[in-house]
Amino acid sequence: MRISGARFPGRYIQGAGLIGRLGVEAAPLGKRAFCLLDRGLADRLAPIVHAAAGDELALATRTHGGECSEAEIDAAADSADGADIVIGVGGGKCLDTAKAVAHRIGAASVIVPTIAASDAPCSALAVVYREDGTVAYDMFLPRNPDLVLVDTSIIAAAPARFLAAGIGDALATFYEAESGRKADAPNCWNTHGAGVAFEIARLCRDVIFEHGPAALADCDDDRASPALEKVVEANILLSGIGFESGGVAGAHAIHHGLCELDDVHHHLHGEKVAIGVLAMLLIAGEDAEFARVRTFCEAVRLPTTLAGVGITDVTDEKLARVAERACRPGDIMDNEPMAVTPADVIGALRQLIRETRT
Repeated sequence: MRISGARFPGRYIQGAGLIGRLGVEAAPLGKRAFCLLDRGLADRLAPIVHAAAGDELALATRTHGGECSEAEIDAAADSADGADIVIGVGGGKCLDTAKAVAHRIGAASVIVPTIAASDAPCSALAVVYREDGTVAYDMFLPRNPDLVLVDTSIIAAAPARFLAAGIGDALATFYEAESGRKADAPNCWNTHGAGVAFEIARLCRDVIFEHGPAALADCDDDRASPALEKVVEANILLSGIGFESGGVAGAHAIHHGLCELDDVHHHLHGEKVAIGVLAMLLIAGEDAEFARVRTFCEAVRLPTTLAGVGITDVTDEKLARVAERACRPGDIMDNEPMAVTPADVIGALRQLIRETRT
């Protein structure tokens, strides 16, 4: 029997200043809350979160260790034991850890992103890393977050590089969903995407193409403008639903391969995903679309060469390592509508060593 479907967070709310309503919005889910705070922002966030919890939540906090690893999930779960709600406040790895902890202890999950650098906040997925920063595995969770609360004034105040990285992650949503649709491949939870998933993925692409440059300019000015609001929604909600229900494929496979190299570890997820999108368009022979996407990446401050993600010393060994991981049997590269070999990946990456024009 062929099953199709789509999945969504329980509730998604977005607006400037919204973190002040954290206690009110989370209270229907429970009273005892454990909050995991991003370590780079913990000192600043702790008083804000405690004030926002108000009388509605009894709140305990912990500073996230920095990596979404098995050790970090275990330690946070021990601290959270007995909580009704696990709240994650921060960037993607902190939020993924919070989702994994909520599942581990059987609590509701509330996700409060402080940047719009990826589509992690809405998904029932946690990417688990090894302590050396390489990807260990994807942890698929039985349900999406119960509440995603997005304060765009906080996101607008973050460096614009994070918003640009989120655009890079959102860029993959349409192209990977299209690959899955053409291949009739399963999505992240092993069904086939419902029609709405592919329309959301298409809308995600259209929004970032139209509003991405303006949103970044407004983020430079710390302004939660209409353009920024649209792009934040695309980066987090539309991309989150689109990738999870439409499926992931080659762009993220190449991201996983790039993460095998120490060279890239100071670069953001969406920056590496953008390279994956460009490489996959080359592999697919979509030359016109490659040129269009490359021009867009330049307009929204995303890398278009391997040097842009830190790989300045390109060797055969490095390219082979990336390609072997990207094409690991039984993994997401199999969701492409054509067979992709390590040699294909190496050939595409070689074309991204330096800036070229066709």
